[in-house]
Amino acid sequence: MKFGLFQTPFSPPERSPREVFDWSVSQAVAAEAAGLSEFWVGQHFTLAWEAIPNPELVLAAAARETETIVLAPGAHIPPYVHPAGLASQAAWMSNILKGRYILGVATGVNPVDGQLHGFADMKRNLAMTVESLDIMEKVWSGEPFEYTGEYWSSSFPAQTDALPPLRSMRPHGGTMTVAMGGASPNSTSIQVAGARGLIPLSFGAAPELVKNHWDTYAAAAAAAGRTDGYDRTLHHVTLDVFVADTDAEAERIAVEGPIAKAWRGHLIPNEQRRAARAGTPPVWSLDDDMRDIVRKHLIVGSPETVIEKLNAFVEGSNGWGTTLVFGHDFSDDPAPWNYSLELLAKEVGPKVGVDVK
Repeated sequence: MKFGLFQTPFSPPERSPREVFDWSVSQAVAAEAAGLSEFWVGQHFTLAWEAIPNPELVLAAAARETETIVLAPGAHIPPYVHPAGLASQAAWMSNILKGRYILGVATGVNPVDGQLHGFADMKRNLAMTVESLDIMEKVWSGEPFEYTGEYWSSSFPAQTDALPPLRSMRPHGGTMTVAMGGASPNSTSIQVAGARGLIPLSFGAAPELVKNHWDTYAAAAAAAGRTDGYDRTLHHVTLDVFVADTDAEAERIAVEGPIAKAWRGHLIPNEQRRAARAGTPPVWSLDDDMRDIVRKHLIVGSPETVIEKLNAFVEGSNGWGTTLVFGHDFSDDPAPWNYSLELLAKEVGPKVGVDVK
């Protein structure tokens, strides 16, 4: 199994923008040094705990500090930006990075981000994302086009002597790698990914959800008549994972350090707000013992324990290709976190099986 780092980031609100930026760029370097294959940066506009509104700025800085690791925004929200502009910027990044770039997109789940962009609700977001992808593919083709859709219009002229030289909008190698994230069972976003041949990215993962997402992806691919070869190694899954030399040490750091702080200060309250909006019981409560949460909901332990837990997860879901580990703010003492990344890449990954049937 491959591992990547998903730099959400879970940085406490007291961190300054410069501190969040510096820590995030340093994590791209640390992830590459540890042997991870990908580095993703989240995009949120209003959340105090996930305070990166423009992941491309972090990725641009990381482009000069890394050589092999794939860099990816995770994810741009197409309804909030004109697709031709996003396509042009993504193609530029693809060429700067000589192909080690994935464009991550999602429809958006944070209602306050939507309000900031003038959306009273998010009912149109999926349809807008699909139309955005249609336009972006036209931009990346490098061919002249005119497009008038329900939400946007765009055109690109043929080169003539009457025009100044027009730069190429084609990605490196001619093809843009795109991933699309989803979080709910039978996710419509995962259906779009399957129909269009995008990388499926599962958030909020449990074995049942990972299996459901792949089944949803494969069914959508078949319905769209896709005949290109693909298997579960394409599937990306986000998980909270931490590794140390022993179970006791890993659990202690998770319970007493930045991971627990993020759960107590952000993830549990956020889950309770989501549950209140949905009218369903929350998964976690602030009354829960953090040690129980770590043991039941996170993958924490020695390399041997993490291997065992991940292989059990694989058995329950039939597997996936790349685990994106949620990043936490260990900037006050990076050593334990960076060591965990190294153990994941070198000790855990080679011993976690993936059923690609």
